[in-house]
Amino acid sequence: MSLLPLYSGVFLAALSLTWLLQKYAPRLHLLDAPISRSAHSLPTPRGGGLSICLLFESSVVYFYFSGFIPQAEFLAISGALLIALLGLLDDVLTLRMRWRLPVQFLTAIWAVYWLGGVAAIDFGLFTLTNPLILSVMGVFAMVWLLNLYNFMDGIDGLATTELLFVNVMSLFFVINSGDQLIGLLSAVLLSAGAGFLFWNWPPAKIFLGDVGSGFIGFVLGTLAIISMQSESFTVWTWFILLGVFVVDSTVTLLIRLGRRENWYEGHASHAYQNAARMYKSHAKVTIRVLVINCLWLAPLAWLSTRQPEYGVLFCGIALGPLILLALRLNAGKLMEFAN
Repeated sequence: MSLLPLYSGVFLAALSLTWLLQKYAPRLHLLDAPISRSAHSLPTPRGGGLSICLLFESSVVYFYFSGFIPQAEFLAISGALLIALLGLLDDVLTLRMRWRLPVQFLTAIWAVYWLGGVAAIDFGLFTLTNPLILSVMGVFAMVWLLNLYNFMDGIDGLATTELLFVNVMSLFFVINSGDQLIGLLSAVLLSAGAGFLFWNWPPAKIFLGDVGSGFIGFVLGTLAIISMQSESFTVWTWFILLGVFVVDSTVTLLIRLGRRENWYEGHASHAYQNAARMYKSHAKVTIRVLVINCLWLAPLAWLSTRQPEYGVLFCGIALGPLILLALRLNAGKLMEFAN
């Protein structure tokens, strides 16, 4: 059965639904007013990621009742709805971290439980096989991923472009592996993300909001665990594909902790934010990240799927230069540039 009409419909629906959200955002209290650390200067609708959430979860329900998705995976992925609801409430009410983190951890535990834990991880010199340790690592990784995706959604088009890149590569990798489930879900994310990007490309008409960024991070984490279990990808493949986001958010966090700053407070000191101020352009930074993804990270991610025993080595090669770049852009320190 051809699913092309479904994916085309998802793209068109994302295009239309995002437009509606943009139009009615002020009435829904989904308007992002600029503050001192904002990258935009005019009030802009947010919460547009709700279109991706609704279309993805609707497709998941369709796939489940069509027999494409097993019950355990369906229940695990459905946890993303709670993350989306939490994000939507945060977009409207601005929830404190002490309310968000417990829900995020409970939802991550839910997903890891239904997926039956996390597959063994080959670190090169040894292989971690302890199921309890792996499950705990999986929970923390999912919570970190959904938060780092939120941290990296600070300039126009960046987080959505990353979503498209990751899922294009995911589709490419599973062509020969026969992993139908990853292929189906990646194609839906790609279609919905492409429809949303039309409105989110610089200058953005609407933002993802926490409802979108947290949802995307959680879903990608779930797909990572599923792909590791089916041996389509290793964890190192996902680290490489998300390399720019992982490195920028982690280096920024560590430097801020070293400076004794509250890690959970809002700021604008990520490397990509400093770069946007330096270039005075969101589009230039987003395009440069895409070039890094395509020319540097994509080939190494592909190698990690062809020779998984060297995955940790390829990951180190991929992320090393990105760490140096983040440090050069003073990640963790707010840099101002003359107009």
